[in-house]
Formats: sequence, structure tokens, C-alpha cells
Amino acid sequence: MTSQQTVASDPHRPLRLWPGVVAAVLLCLIRFVSPLIFPEVGAIAIIGGVLGALAIVGWWLFFSRAVWQERLGALAVIIVAPILVSRVAHESIATGMMGAMLPLYSIPVMSVALVAWAVTTRTLSNGIRRSSLVASILLACGFFALLRTGGVLGAGSEIQWRWTPTPEERLLSQANDEPAPLPPPATTEAPPVAPPAVTGVRQPAPTHDPDKPAESSPTPAPTAAVAANDTEWPGFRGPDRDSSVHGVRIDTDWSRTPPVQLWRRPIGPGWSSFAVSGDLIYTQEQRGDDEIVSAYKMSTGEPVWRHRDPVRFWESNGGAGPRATPTLNNGRVYSFGATGLLNALDASSGKLLWSRNVAAETKTEVPGWGFASSPLVMDDVVIVAADATLVGYDAATGRPRWVGPVHHGSYSSPHRTTIDGIPQVMLLGGSGVTSLAPANGTVLWEHAWQGVAIVQPALTSDGLVINTIGGTGGNGTRRLTVAHRAGGWNVEERWTSNGLKPYYNDFVVHNGYAFGFDGSILACIDMETGKRVWKGGRYGNGQLLLLPDQDLLLVLSEDGNLALVSATPGEFKEIARVPAIEGKTWNHPVLVGNVLLVRNGEEMAAFRLSLAGD
Repeated sequence: MTSQQTVASDPHRPLRLWPGVVAAVLLCLIRFVSPLIFPEVGAIAIIGGVLGALAIVGWWLFFSRAVWQERLGALAVIIVAPILVSRVAHESIATGMMGAMLPLYSIPVMSVALVAWAVTTRTLSNGIRRSSLVASILLACGFFALLRTGGVLGAGSEIQWRWTPTPEERLLSQANDEPAPLPPPATTEAPPVAPPAVTGVRQPAPTHDPDKPAESSPTPAPTAAVAANDTEWPGFRGPDRDSSVHGVRIDTDWSRTPPVQLWRRPIGPGWSSFAVSGDLIYTQEQRGDDEIVSAYKMSTGEPVWRHRDPVRFWESNGGAGPRATPTLNNGRVYSFGATGLLNALDASSGKLLWSRNVAAETKTEVPGWGFASSPLVMDDVVIVAADATLVGYDAATGRPRWVGPVHHGSYSSPHRTTIDGIPQVMLLGGSGVTSLAPANGTVLWEHAWQGVAIVQPALTSDGLVINTIGGTGGNGTRRLTVAHRAGGWNVEERWTSNGLKPYYNDFVVHNGYAFGFDGSILACIDMETGKRVWKGGRYGNGQLLLLPDQDLLLVLSEDGNLALVSATPGEFKEIARVPAIEGKTWNHPVLVGNVLLVRNGEEMAAFRLSLAGD
């Protein structure tokens, strides 16, 4: 036996511990302590934890003086342990971060456990040391079998004990949560005409049950006067899908006149926003094995009706539930579920008028994060995106009208525009942007830009601004000029900028500037050049509304806070901030008149905002 192979407990060749201890301390500071002090460094902390683990492994293999049997044995256990634990870990841990979560989270912990073992067992016998080495690493990794995750939060993940009830489980345990039966209609309607059958596709049967037991109405919070306003909110991001609220001016002195809560109630998981008509608000949610389109009273939050489809979508990053927002048109609610069910419902009763399985009919696999397209109605056609393929159905009957070119890599929604007098529907996808004629799906023009599309385009007087992402940082934004000429369509790139890199946070354009999220921080870029003007304000993966009459942004942060930010190019300026709802919040807020509606995957609430001059 050579001197290099002397057992670690030999007093003449003790373990060299200090490099491992230093690496372990630095790893703990970077991976576990820094996110508590600076929440925005989540991604850096994860990367730092991995690098720290590599440093510890390097120390152990080449500088620890341990016998090679122990060095290689410890490395083998570190490699095998996540594979074994993944078989008993909660599904959200085993599949989190596209399957990388358990290794990324457990390897730093196992590396620290290795250092702790080396320090505490250096004077023990070889048999005890080696058996405890295996036990220490397996226990460190096995700890993650006790956890689950509620999905991505910022650059990290929401971590809870495995046995802790989820918000959805707490909601389902509540009694008397069903809407009261609706009164019978004043007149008898003719039964709806079933859409033509599609070979090989089973159409879902109506699932709304009008005989559900009545619930005791919740006691609403004291109501305040709601200002009348003709503004309609027909669906995702408002009438023009641009998150702009015209004709409303609010009091920005929230220290004197803060938002007044009208009501608050729990809701099933999902990342839908609201559509609003009169005193009814519409959204989508998941409750157990049922995907639900629901209507509530805007004045009190009381449920009015629920339509159920017996499907459930779940993935570890975003959790359970639908991703799209319902659309109101001509007395109907059009909804698109995360598994690909497109429904047309009566807006007053929730009665199913027709339903199509878009995923099956287009032979499109459910994307990794679910179908997220909010339906768009143009004339007599309702349009959805099956991944990045636009599909048109007859709005009245559900009859298939057309299918656009097949693309992939999109969680964006169809977008209406008119360029040079020609109406068109656009969609951002993984290969760029595609524009079609809404009547028949004919391709008008396309522009290539590889990536993954999630957010909506922003329209300009001569074209549009688009976004694509690569990884989690974003590729950036690009301004296009689009014109129809004698020879066809001409699409030119004006600039591409990395000064504004939305991920799944939509941006707005106002007075020659674009405002949105660059990662988790608000930013402003010049629309002429694409250059960043300012960056500031940490709101996580939040969403925002533009109040153009006041040069004002209303920001709903990822942690459920409301903030007012100046929509001007001079500098970042936060005017006010108040808490609104609890839990991770990715859903778009809605402002109708002076009533603000917010929700996430746990609860929803309505607030009255004081109007300027009140």
C-alpha cells in the first residue's frame, strides 16, 4: 500500500479538511442564505450551489487525502442517490424543472453532507466511517422525498412539506361552495344543433349540472359605489389585447385613498384572467378532476354558474389548471382548456352550446405547459392556437372552418390587427410570427425568429413589436415594419433589442416607448432605437395594465402586491404600493370602470379604486 493509499484515520495522513469546509461554507452562503436576503438572486444561487458542489467533489477526489475506495465510493453514492429517491419523491419534485430539479437541489445538499461527515467521523474506525458515509449521503438526498413544490416562483421553486394540503385541496374541502340553481329561462329555446362529427374524435358531452345544491351566499364585504363606465372587457388583456384602459383616471395618492376591497374568495388553480360583462365576470379554474369555466358576480364575488369538463392538466412548473382566459362575444363565452377543449357556452347560464377537441382534431400533442391560447372571435370565426397552429371554427355552430400552417413553440394567443386596410390575425410562435386572413386561414405573411413565444405582440402605426425567448432570460424584442405593396407583403426588421426581455409578462407601448419586464425588473425602451431608457423596480414575474390618460402603469407583482409606476421615459418612479392578494400571482389584472379584479391560483378579489377628483 502506498502512502497515498493510507487510510484517512492514520494519524500520519489525516484528511485535509479545510478546503472542503471552506467550499461548504461558501456553498451554504450562496445557495441558502443569499436568497433570503436578496430574493432576486434565485437563479444565481442555484448555479452557485452547483458550482459549490463541484468544488467539494473536486476537493474530495484530488485533495482530501482519503483512500480512493472512499473517494470513488462517495462519488458513486452521490450519483445513484437522486435516481433512487426519484422513485419515491413527489411527482412535482421528480419532474420539476423538466426533471432537473431533484439533481440541482439535492447534489449541493449531499456535498455539504459529505463535508460534515468527513469532519465528524475522522477519528472513527473505517467500518463505521464508510457505513455512515453512505447513510449520510442517502439521508441528505432522501430528505427531498419529504417535500413537494407548488411550481416555479421567481428563479426558484415554491417548496412545501409533502403532507401540507395544497390551496386546491383546502378549497375542495370547503362545504357549500357551489352556485345556487339558476331560475328557469323566461322562454323555451330550441335545442342547440350539434356540430358535425369528426371521425375518430369523441366530442365531450355537456357537463354543466343545473341540479347542484344551493350554497349559502357568502357575506360580502361592505360595498362602495362603483363608477359606471361603458368600458367592456371581452377577454384576455381587454378589447384590443393590449392591457390598455382608456377613459379612466384614478387617484394615485394611495396613502390617502388606498384601494378598497369589495370582496375576496378562494378559487381553483389556473392562470386565467377575467372577461367582464355587466355584473358578471368569467374565468377558468381547476377543481379536482374537473376543468371549469365559471361565472361570478362582480359586485359580490358570489358564484353564478360553473361548467365542468372531466379533464385535468398539471405540470410541475405551473401546477394544475387552465392557462387561457375566456372570451365574450354575442352573448356567448368561448373557453379553451389546457388539454385542448374549445367550448361555446351561454353567457347567462353556462349552458353548453357546442364543444370541440382541438388537440385531437388537429393531431396536436398537448404542449409541455398546456394549451394557453385565449380564443379570439373575428366576425363569425372563433380562432385558437393549437400550439403554434392557428385554427378557425364557425362561432355559431363550432363547424371547423380552416387550419393554418403547422408550427410549434407557442403559448401566445391570436392577435387581431388591420394593416393597410387588410384585417388579419397574427400569432407568435417558435419559428416567428405568422399572419393569416381570418375568414379562410390564408397565409398573408410570415417573419422568422427562432425561440419560444409566450407574450402578445404590440402594435405600432407601421407594424408591430414582437418577442421571443430562449431559455429563461429571453432573446429580447424586435420591431417590424409591415406593408402591403403591389408585389405582396413586405416585412422589414427595424431593430432587435435585448433591453426588454419579457418571459411570460406582457408589455405595453405608450407615447413612443415600450414598458415591460426585463426578467423580473421593469424596464423602458425607446421605440425608435430599441435602446433601454431605464430599468428599476423588482416585481418578480408580474403583469401590468397601462392607463394612458395618466401616463401610468398599474403593476400586479408576482407576490400579489399592487404598485403604481410612472409610464414616462425620464426615470423609473414608483408612486405607490399596497398588498392585494396572497400567493404566487401570474394572472393579468383587469380594470373595468374603477373596479380592479385580481386573481391567482389560490384566490381572487375585487377592489374599488378612487377616481381622480373624487
